[in-house]
Amino acid sequence: IGGYIVDFYAAEISLVIEIDGESHFTAEGISADEERTFFLKGLGMTILRFTNLQVCQDLGSALEYLRIQIENLRK
Repeated sequence: IGGYIVDFYAAEISLVIEIDGESHFTAEGISADEERTFFLKGLGMTILRFTNLQVCQDLGSALEYLRIQIENLRK
């Protein structure tokens, strides 16, 4: 999307899902994420971010949050 690589993309609801590892928490990673988010939001996309830790240690909660957000986007 616009030269950016995203982890998951649901075109039907313009949803980008990012699973962030350690590299996203450096100064460079944070800056790159902000730039990418600004660009993607400018295209009308919704961006949801989860950390690797959230996905690995509490997948159920992450999936429930994702389910609710998808429901809201489909309204």
